[in-house]
Amino acid sequence: MSAKFMDEENGDIYFFGDGTPINNKSYLERLSTLAENSLIKEDNYSLGGSVAELEAFMSTLLGKEEAVFMPTGTLANHLAIRKLAGTRKRAFVPEQSHIYQDSGDALQNLSGINLVPLGGDKPYFDLSELTDSLKKAKTRRVKNPLGAVVIESPVRRSQGRVMPFDEMKKVTDFCREEKIGTHLDGARLFLMSAATGISPEKYVNLFDTVYVSLWKYFGAPFGAIVAGSQEFCSGLYHERRMFGGGLPSASFAAALALDGSKNFLEKQVKAMKLGKSLFKRLNSHKLIRILEIPNGSNIFETHVSPDVDMDRFYSYLSTHGIQMPLNTGKSETFFININHTLLNKPISKIENIFFTALDQFCEPT
Repeated sequence: MSAKFMDEENGDIYFFGDGTPINNKSYLERLSTLAENSLIKEDNYSLGGSVAELEAFMSTLLGKEEAVFMPTGTLANHLAIRKLAGTRKRAFVPEQSHIYQDSGDALQNLSGINLVPLGGDKPYFDLSELTDSLKKAKTRRVKNPLGAVVIESPVRRSQGRVMPFDEMKKVTDFCREEKIGTHLDGARLFLMSAATGISPEKYVNLFDTVYVSLWKYFGAPFGAIVAGSQEFCSGLYHERRMFGGGLPSASFAAALALDGSKNFLEKQVKAMKLGKSLFKRLNSHKLIRILEIPNGSNIFETHVSPDVDMDRFYSYLSTHGIQMPLNTGKSETFFININHTLLNKPISKIENIFFTALDQFCEPT
């Protein structure tokens, strides 16, 4: 039996985030349901039990030989890059990536790996940028070989844009020929697959290793998965513990993630289809435009006419079970997300709520 999410009880739709917002009460209710059905099995310092079940399930789902649970995505990325690089202490990463922008130079400080940013303000770099950087490195007097190439997709700093599959393949094919390790920061991999129609396994097959988040949309309070070959994953739990990540018990988070991951992609694919249909219908109204982002995933650019009172517009939607993203300045341009909570109401009902709010709170100048 699958545990209920918070939105399945109240029918709300959340046009923000990648999954269902879950509070502590909801976690406890879901854990109680899982426990009643004997779906939580004890682990020992993140080994065995529900953790092992999750690792086995995710390795199969991702098409890799093995998978290892990590407490955070930051640690998952770090240990994957660290092991791929080995003694070659240099890694190419997207400049807009979480690894480069939001990890406090952890790889440099803790593992002595120099991160070289590529792509500038763009969501991804292409093969020509990679090869140009390699050529420049060869002209330097001290040899400093490249140990790993990292790709993040989708890129949250770029409104969820994805790296096109063909461009991704060009980079990873080149790296394979040159025997350079490749890692996919696929925290939101399943959102990318739902948007592009390309399976997670097909994406992951291009890379030596991959990281997937367990809490962003699978409903766990924390956690991540690193997947790769048997050789790569063997003994990785020792490094996990060395970095302080060998949690005494992770079975609760693992059981929640396993439960939330089993039908996630199917639901997200359906939500994307319904969302695009809804946005097309809403765009027939002169006061709103919802636009797809080029190479986008589940994030859409939204424009509301300045004639609409945004405070009252947001309040009306909220009262009728449609929760919008935080918009403190009440800007007429903002971004909304499609997630599986969109399945909680018929799109005809959602459309009527939006149209009523737009018409009712329009104040022509």
